[in-house]
Amino acid sequence: MAESEDLRRLRAQMERKRQLEAQVREMRTQRENLTRRVQELQRQMQMEQADVDRLEGHSLAAFFYGVIGKMDEKLTKERREAYAARVKYDAAARELSDLEAALRDREDELRTLSGCEARYAQALHARGEALKAAGGAVGAEILKLEERLAALESQRRELREAVFAGEQARNTADAILSSLNSAEGWATWDLVGGGLISDLAKHGHLDDAQQMVEQLQVQLRRFKTELADVTIQADLQISIDGFLRFADYFFDGLFADWMVLDRIGQSQSQTQETRNQIQLVLDRLEALLRAADREQQETKARLDQVITESAGERLGLPE
Repeated sequence: MAESEDLRRLRAQMERKRQLEAQVREMRTQRENLTRRVQELQRQMQMEQADVDRLEGHSLAAFFYGVIGKMDEKLTKERREAYAARVKYDAAARELSDLEAALRDREDELRTLSGCEARYAQALHARGEALKAAGGAVGAEILKLEERLAALESQRRELREAVFAGEQARNTADAILSSLNSAEGWATWDLVGGGLISDLAKHGHLDDAQQMVEQLQVQLRRFKTELADVTIQADLQISIDGFLRFADYFFDGLFADWMVLDRIGQSQSQTQETRNQIQLVLDRLEALLRAADREQQETKARLDQVITESAGERLGLPE
């Protein structure tokens, strides 16, 4: 029994090492791409702010817009673009910080598992020799079934972790949709003369949505990382790859003209589409988990049967 437990523990370590290696590869690729994106957004933010500073200062452009009476309109437009650029930069920078911290944690854990394959191979050989001495072909079948059970347990754990990450992202998407629905209601009231109160309420809901979009982007990246070692259908993989640019698409739509009701509707559509894609992937994961659960039950039943029959034969009991 002790040998069997030791083998399961080492097998779990080996499977965890394989999972971590896949996730670390995925996260390093994400970090490389996101670092470039943060640098790009920083340059864009600086350029947009420079436009604002130019109009607020004593530049020729400021003089020109002042002469033609368009200064307020132009300055408002430039300030909005500068704000949108900063929001996108801040969101991406926070996302990169979260990614780097998560990557360090996985790299640290991976180092603790160094050499587990060799220890597993040694324990497997010892277990195999003991079973062969005890039961020949029966011992070999027991070893095979134990191996399969250990693999299934690792698979089920990985699937549960992926499902948990997906459910967190889906719940945040639902919360964003709720805030956008509220903002849309206040924006509609604006059209019929809601005034200052409705304007403030609308933007309060949009602020809530903005914070949750940043949270959702981090959760979508974590979800994609958890899926690094899970086989998913090709059409779903396309949706998963699109998760990483959700915040960009959302903010591009919302900040294009956040006073226009239609823009809130576009952001709703973008969020709903992402929510639907998350659910499609979750449905697939839950189907895989159910299949793994069934196979685990069947394998356990077969192992119990083999052990019982083997014990009966050694005692000379009738079948």
